[in-house]
Amino acid sequence: MKRLLTAALTPLFTALLALCLSQAAQAGVKIEHWTTSGGARVQFVESKVLPMLDVQVDFGAGSMFDPDGKAGLAALTRAVLDLGAGARDESQIAEQLADLGATLGGGADTDRASVALRTLSDKAKRDIALSILRDVLHQPRFDAAIFEREKARTIAALKDALTRPDAIAGKAFWAALYPAHPYGKQATPESVAALSRDDLAAFYRAHYTVGNASITLVGDLSRRDAEQIAERIAQGLPTGRPPELPVMPQALTGQDVRIAHPASQAHVYLGMPAIERGHPDFFPLIVGNYTLGGGGFVSRLMKEVRDKRGYAYSVYSYFAPLKQPGPFQIGLQTQRKQAGDALKLARDILLDFVQNGPTEEELAAAQANLTGSFPLRLDSNKKLLDNVAAIAFYGLPFDYLDQYQDKIRAVTVDDVKAAFSRHIRADSLITVTVAGE
Repeated sequence: MKRLLTAALTPLFTALLALCLSQAAQAGVKIEHWTTSGGARVQFVESKVLPMLDVQVDFGAGSMFDPDGKAGLAALTRAVLDLGAGARDESQIAEQLADLGATLGGGADTDRASVALRTLSDKAKRDIALSILRDVLHQPRFDAAIFEREKARTIAALKDALTRPDAIAGKAFWAALYPAHPYGKQATPESVAALSRDDLAAFYRAHYTVGNASITLVGDLSRRDAEQIAERIAQGLPTGRPPELPVMPQALTGQDVRIAHPASQAHVYLGMPAIERGHPDFFPLIVGNYTLGGGGFVSRLMKEVRDKRGYAYSVYSYFAPLKQPGPFQIGLQTQRKQAGDALKLARDILLDFVQNGPTEEELAAAQANLTGSFPLRLDSNKKLLDNVAAIAFYGLPFDYLDQYQDKIRAVTVDDVKAAFSRHIRADSLITVTVAGE
């Protein structure tokens, strides 16, 4: 089906499609929203550009909700969820989706778990694809044999990660950033081995509930059809409310974590918890971070650490806002003997930036890049779905996409300095070095 659609797109149609999507991005995105009779939140964007429908259902069911002693439960629950549901086994689901030219995707991260469907909007094909989605959400089988297979795969992947310095560094970094918060929980081969099929079923009943669901639809669909589809998806989900969020601990005391490893390259991370999604300092921070380490070869970290000293092939920084304050992180990979020097340089560049911020020229370049590339974030139904689903799940304003570019342009040098000073503190920085000398 994908090959047939691609072959049918002439160069002229492709150009017109790109133009329409670009104009839509510039004109803003109309997000209609309502609540189903059972309490599920719904977002809908009508798009007639292609005869496609994208649906994503999000739940507050990420790893932060793993019960004590059961790290890895959220991820394993989502992994098994769509491998057999209702009257269809794993093979029947895959075969029917292939026959329809539809795909089922999604996954689980720190905050949420999602199930996503892409299908043609033709009603006959759409209805069958949606019936599969509903079965997955309403009647997951959690077959014992498939559960054991996926558990074994997960354990094998976790054991492999224990040998890789990048994975070791990542786990140590999150554990140090969130020592008393679920964000710092780490699945281990032992914690996953202890999980049972009953654990998955209980987690599903507790978290895949109608009151904890956010349904996003984007594509060739009327508002009336969208309402009916959302209602059918919501009806049949377990009853329940969103889970309470854990208390975020107070500011950390900085620490330096060093882990021995025989690798020839050291992996170095530097950072601390910063902001949650929707924080008013988000725009000054991402504009400033473009200059610091988010702008690739034009960033200060890249110029100083790579170009001038040759300490690393790549060095970066980013903010990752989550439901609760997510991390700010600088990362680099360097030769073992240079790890200490590279870390000191990255820290010095960061603290200088916190104090002085970007120049006016750097600010203007960051704003031009971030606003100029913004339409590319909305140039397909899938990208639009991802953005609208995130807006809804994290409770952002529904005009967020309309206001994005203006918010970027409004940032000043003083805004960047003030925001970085509020959220990056020298005495709270965590450093993790794996395979350094």
